[in-house]
Amino acid sequence: MWEEEINLKTIYDFDYPLYRISFDPLASVQIEERSVSIPFVIGNEKHIIHVQAIGTTKQPRFIVKSKDAKRKNEILEFIVDLFQWKKDLARIKNHFIGTNLVSLFNQYPGTPIVREFDLYYSLMKTIIHQQLNMKFAYVLSTRFVERYGEQVEGVWFYPTPERIASIKVEDLRELQFSGRKAEYVIDTSRLIAEGKLDLNELKGKADEEILSELIKIRGVGRWTAENWLMFGLGREDQFPKADIGIQNAVKKFLAMDQKPTKEVLEEISQEWYPYRSYASLTLWRSIE
Repeated sequence: MWEEEINLKTIYDFDYPLYRISFDPLASVQIEERSVSIPFVIGNEKHIIHVQAIGTTKQPRFIVKSKDAKRKNEILEFIVDLFQWKKDLARIKNHFIGTNLVSLFNQYPGTPIVREFDLYYSLMKTIIHQQLNMKFAYVLSTRFVERYGEQVEGVWFYPTPERIASIKVEDLRELQFSGRKAEYVIDTSRLIAEGKLDLNELKGKADEEILSELIKIRGVGRWTAENWLMFGLGREDQFPKADIGIQNAVKKFLAMDQKPTKEVLEEISQEWYPYRSYASLTLWRSIE
């Protein structure tokens, strides 16, 4: 077992990612210890990475541990990218000085984008969760992982697209998936397994280019694509205007009489560019 201490030169509130990650019943999170165990696959190798916060929001420090010393550099690169430790959140906070969100950013400084651990599962989870209340959404995604994933030393590794491409709609119907949602999950997995959709290749493309490709896929609308851009890739300027939580948060924060329309949200979000993902997260956080 090796370990590495990492110190950041910016603000970073690690307790918020832990809180968000803990929404998932399958996540291996220890809130009091401020730590999380993360599944990571390199080729066919399964690695478990332990990350623990030992600093504060103003002086962030972390311990990263794992077993395979030969993969240390790759593991550290993955973790730094996953938690976006190279982002200067102090500079992003300063961007909102003078905007109508300044008080929220002062209240919740150093809020990072909370990414999913795996690009494929992030897309599957978003498809599974669309148009469902949070409680039942996590019931379905938990059943999905428990049926088709693998648990190693108490940490769940997600199903592969090849595994899901081989199952039948009836298999997911047994887990209480709707027929259409089962089709969306299997058909999208098949596209990935057959090389017709390369999620890693999409990482190198611009947001709008990715959106235009994803929404061509049956069952992937703009809300799903925008959420994958934010929580899968960690893109900085996503503002899902169709999200009920965003609408409710803006209504409450700006003391509106009714929920804002997409047009109103588009207008008021212009001054938050190019960091609207951070605006989204901070707004969500304000009503959680």
